[in-house]
Amino acid sequence: MVATYLGVEQSFKAMLRQRIAVAILCMLAPLSFGQRASMQSFQIPSHGALLNAFVYVAAGPGPHPAVVLLHGFPGNERNLDLAQDIRSAGWDVLYFDYRGSWGSLGDFSFSHGIEDTAAAIDYLRSAPMARILRLDPSRIVLIGHSLGGFMAVQAAAADPGIVGVGLISAADVGGRIARPFTRDQEQATIKALSAAYDRDGMEPLSGCSPEGLAHEAIANATQWSFTNKVGALKTRPLLIVTSEDAYARGDQAFAAALRRAGNSRVATLHLPTDHAYSDQRGPLSSAFLRWLATVAPPAATH
Repeated sequence: MVATYLGVEQSFKAMLRQRIAVAILCMLAPLSFGQRASMQSFQIPSHGALLNAFVYVAAGPGPHPAVVLLHGFPGNERNLDLAQDIRSAGWDVLYFDYRGSWGSLGDFSFSHGIEDTAAAIDYLRSAPMARILRLDPSRIVLIGHSLGGFMAVQAAAADPGIVGVGLISAADVGGRIARPFTRDQEQATIKALSAAYDRDGMEPLSGCSPEGLAHEAIANATQWSFTNKVGALKTRPLLIVTSEDAYARGDQAFAAALRRAGNSRVATLHLPTDHAYSDQRGPLSSAFLRWLATVAPPAATH
């Protein structure tokens, strides 16, 4: 009973803080930068927690199309150089941290990340935020790197209002798990996945363990597989970028499956670099700027 009361109280306090933050933004936004490019920081409510977030706001009256930029696991490469370039091309760009990652309160899990991505999209679409950020809520594109690509696929498949999806070495969390398997094979898979998550770096994440994430991935492998999302995405434009990493073959197979399903709006690019695209930042940015211009041209900035 006490735990239930505390949970309700924390949720109420989180909602109250969020409403106060929106009210402050509503008052200050018209006074500060007018139609200049700017940066707005705030917290996004998601299932009783608050996600740390900010938006690079494009110059001009808008309404601007918007990109939701989704980070990976744990999210060391934030791709904020891409965000700045995309903002310069006339787009608003939202960046946020999932629950339990990089200081956002709550417990990290793949399921929570999916919920948080949906919450972030809904937040951008809200009338107060659309006005503050001068954005067009009907023109939202998702771009995700690694685990962020997984989040983008899950969110876009569930939300037909997303107008495009960009994937950067997307991690097919479900599709990379071969099933069915025996109990011994399952234990070996849990061990292998746990070791991989631990290698990637769990330090910025809270409320989770490598073993717990491995169990979650296995339990949801079928429903989360990219193959299962082909039907939901077969009419929307996608840019699928791959590199010299473990995800390239699976992402290329996903692109091929989309094309077989009749999607003629799938663009692909392979860059000879590592998973972080360390020495291909320019080509990566140029590819996304060209693609975004075909998906939702920005409003005039006069």
